[in-house]
Amino acid sequence: MGSRAVRALTLTTCLFGQSALASAQAFEVAPFAGYRFGGGFFERLTGQPVDLDGAASFGVAVDVPLVDELQVEVLYTHQHAHVLVPAHHQLPATRWRIAVDHWQGGGLQEFGGGRVRPFLTGTLGLTRYAAQDDSEIRFAVSAGGGVKLFPSRHVGVRLDGRVFATFVDADARFGVCSSGGCVIAFRTDVVWQADFTAGVVFRFN
Repeated sequence: MGSRAVRALTLTTCLFGQSALASAQAFEVAPFAGYRFGGGFFERLTGQPVDLDGAASFGVAVDVPLVDELQVEVLYTHQHAHVLVPAHHQLPATRWRIAVDHWQGGGLQEFGGGRVRPFLTGTLGLTRYAAQDDSEIRFAVSAGGGVKLFPSRHVGVRLDGRVFATFVDADARFGVCSSGGCVIAFRTDVVWQADFTAGVVFRFN
């Protein structure tokens, strides 16, 4: 009887899983490419000003609908560039390869369910920036908007603009203390980047 119950439970679980997959909501996958402005990371990694304000970027966004045109969004973007670091303190000029990656998740709100769908999005997550043999990971947030164009049901175009804010340094300092408590001063160092991309949207039911 025990083995029969196990087999029945296994069969029921499999059938339930297949039914859930069959009735799952639609989701979207949008690979994209574009250009990201903001050279703060490059100057921070090289330790001196460089003649580069931005570089090409690419990535992918995955959106899962919830309710009332609200979607959960997961985002990955990558940017890399070759930066010429000028000669400094008798060191010769060198060329570095610098990379910036964003892993983020959040929400996307569409406005209208037709073929033209404007949207706003906000996410938070981590930024990794690396050069040579060194890399660091920091907390980041982003916000932006754009439009999705669907000439057909399952394939569309996504145009997106987004601003990233990465908190590369933060510290807290205690100020004057009294019977009512202490004053705490926070200092943060933020690197800003703006990303403009275009991609293809694939909708799956």
